Amino acid sequence: MPLALLALAVVAFGIGTTEFATMGLLPQIADGVGVSVPHAGNLVSAYALGVVVGAPVLTGLGARIPHKRLLLLLSGLFVIGNTASALAPNFGLLFAARFLAGLPHGALFGVGAVVASRLVAPERAARAVSRMFLGLTVANIVGVPAGTALGQQLGWRYAYCAVAVIGLVSLAALALLVPHQPRGPQSGIRHELRAMGNRQVAIGLATAVVGFGGFFAVYSYLVPMLTHLTGISDSSTTLVLALYGVGMTVGTLIAGPLTDRALRPTLYAGLALLAGALVALFFAIHSTVPALVMITFVGAVGSLITTPVQMLLMANAKDAPTMAAASNHSAFNLANAGGAWLGGLVISAGWGWAAPNLVGAGLALAGLGLAFTGGIMSRGGRGSDTVASSGPETPTAASPVPAPATATGQD
Repeated sequence: MPLALLALAVVAFGIGTTEFATMGLLPQIADGVGVSVPHAGNLVSAYALGVVVGAPVLTGLGARIPHKRLLLLLSGLFVIGNTASALAPNFGLLFAARFLAGLPHGALFGVGAVVASRLVAPERAARAVSRMFLGLTVANIVGVPAGTALGQQLGWRYAYCAVAVIGLVSLAALALLVPHQPRGPQSGIRHELRAMGNRQVAIGLATAVVGFGGFFAVYSYLVPMLTHLTGISDSSTTLVLALYGVGMTVGTLIAGPLTDRALRPTLYAGLALLAGALVALFFAIHSTVPALVMITFVGAVGSLITTPVQMLLMANAKDAPTMAAASNHSAFNLANAGGAWLGGLVISAGWGWAAPNLVGAGLALAGLGLAFTGGIMSRGGRGSDTVASSGPETPTAASPVPAPATATGQD
């Protein structure tokens, strides 16, 4: 695997840290800007809204910009957004800063996935993309707990400062390690939008929203589940969330080779296993050891979905995959919002803290149905699951990246 993937993983690490660390610092942020904790929770929504809006808009605006230069510009915006978050004097400006910080999230992942897939031979493309996603899963093990601890000990502003520093490190790594990938003569926003009109792309995005919504229906309420039902103390929940991250990391490592070998079967298996694991967690959540085992397993099988969906979208968007790849992360944030909302509904209805597991299982099965529908249509000749190794945006067929000494290039 090329060293340039490390730079992309660092970007993903910073994104994962800033996205989830806010959740653990809501009491400190609320005290700092003089609002209630539930009101401070709107900052999470502000970031998610930034992701949903920014993924298609920034990808479209940058449709003619060479990939490496676009990655650098988006990373710069990421640094600005998190620096503004650290310096915001009141809630209104902090809300705007979190929206700004979320804008480059989806575009960074989308462009990064396309770049990663073109750094290697076509038969290793999914493995390369999964290596980039490892930065996101490692953030749940290291970045989020560390950022939360830093914010609790020194103040929440220091957590955002640390993320801004990570962004600067990623900027330097991208500049040094990622090769130049020029756009072709047909590149542009109209070209990208035409690719988004593919029916398989629409079904893939719907699968991500519905199927991964099952994952977030549980993740959003995991801490109260652990404290109310499993009997784990508040101080220990961070370690359990890190265990969840370990499962996600293992699942991401497995997903790459499996997706390269059999894309749709990996997606089907991930959704089916997620549904079964969430039903099992519904019954296991009351006992500590079984609950911890199932939480780790849920993290692992949930991560089996991310890479195949990403590769499926890129394959069916053909030679203009960037916006489809970026929109996938808008879909995941819609899944986050929708899953959390449905999980909250059943809790509010009095079904108990374990009920989101059943909601999540139902969403995973619905996502599986959508994925099967896309598979049937693909067999009917309406789509392709093979990621193109060349096209208007690719100067040559995908091949291993040159040595780092010659990979910097001019942009």
